[in-house]
Amino acid sequence: MQFLFVLHIQGTYYLVYLLHLCTCPGGLMFLNEGNLLDNLRQRFHKNTVYSYVANILLAVNPCQPMPELYSPKAIAAYHGRSLGSMPPHVFAIADKAFRDMRTTSQSQSIVVSGESGSGKTETTKYIIRYLTSLRSAKERTASQIEQRLVEANPLLESFGNAKTTRNGNSSRFGKYMEVHFSEKQRSPGRVKYDEALVVGGSVSHYLLEKSRIVSQSREERNYHVFYRLCAASPPELQQALFLKDAGSYHYLKHSCLKDGSINDVEGFKLLQNSMTQVGLADKEKIAIFTVVAAVLHLGNINFEENTSSTKGGSIIAPGAVEAASRASALLGLSRDTLCEALLTRVMTTRRGGAKGTVIGVPLKQDQACKGRDALAKAIYSRLFDHIVERVNSCFPVERSASYIGVLDIAGFEYFQRNSFEQFCINYCNEKLQQFFNESVLKHEQQLYKAEGLGIARVEYIDNQDCIELYEIRGTGLIDLLDEECRLPSGSVEHFTSAVHKTNSQHFRLMHPRRSKLAFYKSMRDTEGFVIRHYAGAVCYETAQFIEKNNDALHDNLELLMQESADPLVQKLFPILSPATEARKPGKSKLIFASIADKFRAQLKRLLEKLNSTGASFIRCLKPSIKMEPGVFKGGQVLSQLQSAGMVSVLALMQTGFPSRTGFQSLYEMYKRFLPRKLAALDPRTFCQALFRALGLSDHDYRFGLSKVFFKPGKFAEFDQIIKSDPDNIAQLVKKVEKWLVCKRWRRVQFAAICVIKLQKKIQARHEGAVIVQKSVRGYLTRKKNRARVRAYPQVVKLRSQLSTIEKSLGKLHKYRNTLAPKLADLIKKTDQLLVQLKNTALLRVDIDSAFQVYSTATDRLTQELHNLALKEKEEEEMERIRLIQASLERERKTREEEERRRQEEEKQRKERERKLREIEKQRRQAEEEAMRIREAERRRQEEEEERLFLLHEQQAEEEARRMASEEQERRDRELAERLAQDAVQPQEVLIREAAEGVPKSAQDAIPASPQRVRAQPSALSAASATPTGGASPIMPTSPSRIKRDLTKWKYADLRDTINTSTDVELLIACRDEFHRRIRVYQAWKSKNRQRDDVSPSSLPNELRNTPSPPPASRIGQISVGKSVSTPPPSRAKASAAPAAAAAAATPPPPRAELPSKPSPALARTAAATAAVAPPAPARTAVPTPGGDNTTVASAFGEAPAAPQRTMASAFAEAPAAPQRTMASAFAIQPQRFFRVPFIRPSDQAQTKNAYKKKGWWYAHFDGSWIARQMELHPDKPALLLVAGKDDIDMCELPLEETGLARKRGAEILESDFEKIWSKHGGQAYRRYRVVAAD
Repeated sequence: MQFLFVLHIQGTYYLVYLLHLCTCPGGLMFLNEGNLLDNLRQRFHKNTVYSYVANILLAVNPCQPMPELYSPKAIAAYHGRSLGSMPPHVFAIADKAFRDMRTTSQSQSIVVSGESGSGKTETTKYIIRYLTSLRSAKERTASQIEQRLVEANPLLESFGNAKTTRNGNSSRFGKYMEVHFSEKQRSPGRVKYDEALVVGGSVSHYLLEKSRIVSQSREERNYHVFYRLCAASPPELQQALFLKDAGSYHYLKHSCLKDGSINDVEGFKLLQNSMTQVGLADKEKIAIFTVVAAVLHLGNINFEENTSSTKGGSIIAPGAVEAASRASALLGLSRDTLCEALLTRVMTTRRGGAKGTVIGVPLKQDQACKGRDALAKAIYSRLFDHIVERVNSCFPVERSASYIGVLDIAGFEYFQRNSFEQFCINYCNEKLQQFFNESVLKHEQQLYKAEGLGIARVEYIDNQDCIELYEIRGTGLIDLLDEECRLPSGSVEHFTSAVHKTNSQHFRLMHPRRSKLAFYKSMRDTEGFVIRHYAGAVCYETAQFIEKNNDALHDNLELLMQESADPLVQKLFPILSPATEARKPGKSKLIFASIADKFRAQLKRLLEKLNSTGASFIRCLKPSIKMEPGVFKGGQVLSQLQSAGMVSVLALMQTGFPSRTGFQSLYEMYKRFLPRKLAALDPRTFCQALFRALGLSDHDYRFGLSKVFFKPGKFAEFDQIIKSDPDNIAQLVKKVEKWLVCKRWRRVQFAAICVIKLQKKIQARHEGAVIVQKSVRGYLTRKKNRARVRAYPQVVKLRSQLSTIEKSLGKLHKYRNTLAPKLADLIKKTDQLLVQLKNTALLRVDIDSAFQVYSTATDRLTQELHNLALKEKEEEEMERIRLIQASLERERKTREEEERRRQEEEKQRKERERKLREIEKQRRQAEEEAMRIREAERRRQEEEEERLFLLHEQQAEEEARRMASEEQERRDRELAERLAQDAVQPQEVLIREAAEGVPKSAQDAIPASPQRVRAQPSALSAASATPTGGASPIMPTSPSRIKRDLTKWKYADLRDTINTSTDVELLIACRDEFHRRIRVYQAWKSKNRQRDDVSPSSLPNELRNTPSPPPASRIGQISVGKSVSTPPPSRAKASAAPAAAAAAATPPPPRAELPSKPSPALARTAAATAAVAPPAPARTAVPTPGGDNTTVASAFGEAPAAPQRTMASAFAEAPAAPQRTMASAFAIQPQRFFRVPFIRPSDQAQTKNAYKKKGWWYAHFDGSWIARQMELHPDKPALLLVAGKDDIDMCELPLEETGLARKRGAEILESDFEKIWSKHGGQAYRRYRVVAAD
């Protein structure tokens, strides 16, 4: 079904042509954007791409060729046809504009707008083709002017169109093409008017995108002519213009060189043909191509900094000299002159010296590049102006009565990055949208209000405030931009700040950070601004606003082009007028010409022209972004419809009277054809008679004060009224006369009817008595059968309930047959009751009783059905639960079987571990036996060394002093080595030495600390010096010596005093104290070792013949020091010397106070002390009393020593405890693995990127102490550390103090740790540790 609506505004008719819309019984339509979008979608999939809304044509780009839609046959079909009598088409809009131009003698304009890729350029071509084909009704061949109008498009497209991301042939300029027609003249002997002839045309262009000449994105292209000239020009032309492939030129190589949708060879042929059709000679063609080639070669001129000159500046790059030569040759200039103009800028002095002195200022590299690009843009833009001017000269306008203008301009644009071009295009669309609103919406509602129709107001967006934001003098965006361009040091930051500051309270302007898009929130306030346009908010980046708005050249480049020998270049850069010539080039001030200001002036003239003409609108729509044939994206199309203002038009069409005409104008049209008796009627009465004659209903139109308005859908009648055809007007006059006669005749008929009605009234009274009798009888009958009438619907309802119960019963499976007999019987009885109600007169009591019985039976049956349904459902649910339980039972048995297998495997694994522990125990016992043999040998050697030491004490004083120092050093070194090799001394010797006490010299009273000794250097020197001032020889100690108390001295103090003091007695006392501490330590170790000694006879037979002990590395892995209760050696990282001194600081107790047996506490203390011995560079595995293998240093500085609290507890009284054996067992400690990220402190001082490098720290804790540690750096080799080997570099804290167990996500699986450990070359770890068993 098709529907038509008409809207007439200022002599223009508006029509809506919709399909498949919902209608109400009264014939009214429900128009909204959803129906419109659905209509467009359905028509698009039927290859019907045109639709009407008012007189606005909606053209959806089919994205594929449709030649049959624009064939000559189609042009002929739409010729002279009223709008709406044919399906929507661009030819219908063109024909309507042509007929309106003839009818009203007013020029017409067709505004074609839409997004890039919506088909604006193709639509414009079809309009021009149609208008030029209307030369004659019989002659379909176009004249030379008409042919040129059609063929001018390929030429303009080659120089003004380019490929963009949205369209392969996007117009990068706006154009307004005018087709002028001659006056219409009446031919003798003919009734109708001849068609107007095309007498000329003109093209006006707006805002050519100059920035595309010098730069494009990777997906876009430069203007078509560059690629077509390089790809398809003849070889001789390419040789003459020095042309190569497009990739050889700086202005083209960064663009999309190849595109499957663009045929440059075919495009060049169309270009040449178009240039020939518009009248360009071969010489003019070559001249135009020469300038185009010169622009390409000009872009290949590169610059580099001039390092040889003290003035700075730049020079032509060596590789660009050839390009400079070719560009200068094609432009008719000398190479040196062109290079000098590009490398320098001419300035004129205003103060200092002679006024007006010309100075050449060298340009830097970037300044020279900008000057080159500005020259290329100026040449190409002026060439485009010349081509448009040349096209206009091919079809001059001589005698034009009116014209039809076609405006093809880019629609509203918004990209992710919007610059100056989008700023100007959207400004133009704001102006055109305002023109559309005033033409279609604002004027329409003002007219309704003025005529007093009482139509509700339709709201629409008034964008006048947005236009004022652009245009207002002083504070508008364009004026602020021009003012910034005039400043000597203008910047985009200052311009953007001025925009925000000046218009801070304007609703249409806001900061980028307030945008809803996250991409613009990070933009600074000085980098852009956001404008709320009628179609949506757009964020503009102002980085290149000043550069693109400045349309000026330096004076020297302007004069250089004027001196060219090429005629076309001279024409492009004409010599200035005398008034302008007075300004000398040496002044070097830019001739400022604002593109935005020029564009504003052009828009003003364009809108004045549009306001003076009748307007028609074509909104081109793009079905999808990818522009694929047959793809229609509703969301994208709806956004374009809303931007085009279609929603407001639909609302106005729904409530308004879109068609209208004035009483007087309509009366004047018919006045000369009216007879005398009709001419006397007033215009309003005549219009009423006219509408009555046409048979219009009162609801189809409404009279205003001066005009009559029509509802939508009455186009055919209205078009018949206003059609200014003499034959049609004469027919309408006859209809009016006929209607008047009919009206008089109806009056006579009315009188006769009144008489007849009176007669019928009398007759009706008689008939009324009959009706009363009939009514009484009917009442009595209804009263008698009222019970049956009321009961019948109730029984019918009850029967429907039984039908519902029957359907529900059919859904049961198990209990279906239980209620079926009862239900069938009840249905049968109910049907019998219905038959009785129809045919038998029953009493009310019987009816109510039967209905009550059946109703109760029905309710009972319903309840039983409900119970059975629930029961069947429960049984099904129980069956489902039983199946689930069976499945769960099977899964449980499967899990139990898997658990049993796992337990068996675990049992086998524990058995293997037990056997391994037994083997390890046997190996350990063999090692202890070997250590016991080595200990006996060490005790013998130590006794011999002690004897020799006592003999050396008795030597002469001079020899004793000298040998004492050497012997002291030797003994210290030997003792340290023995401590590293042997763990304990023979128990009997050490106990005897401890019981005998320390040497007498160690008991002498001495200063409490070395600080006090150092505080009296004079006394010390006096005691040690000879009468002659020299050092006295060391004498043997005697009882008369001063006793010194050195028990509280630290080991470091003793060492420093021995190495630096000259006091002989103090030296001897320090030496004795040092040896006393060593003996006490050895005695302590021996006493603790006795407790854990095991006789060889108590060892198992398997371990008596055990071979030599394993390597020290293996011993360290299973040492007691790695048990859970004892921290590893790495815990004591402090120096061992202070610990040894502190341990020996407490004097030993008397011999009588020593315990006869070592207590368990003493043994545990000895084991702990041996475990905390610090590591040393050269380690040797030494047996310790508890079977531990402790590594000690080979120097005195790192000798292990028991702390003071350990020594005190060793000699304290302890309660008796049962003897503890050396039986050992394997204990499996909990193994935990962790991974945490880290950043090395040394990396934090690096750069920001280096600081972000993150490594991983892996740790393996065996019980509470760390066993393995690994560090993975992003740019270094992995660092692997093992306890017992690298303790000094490993973690010192127990697991509880590290907090790793509480850190979320830090703990990992053992398999993950072992995978990384083995990946970086780590050895396998043995988890079994030897612990002492009580």
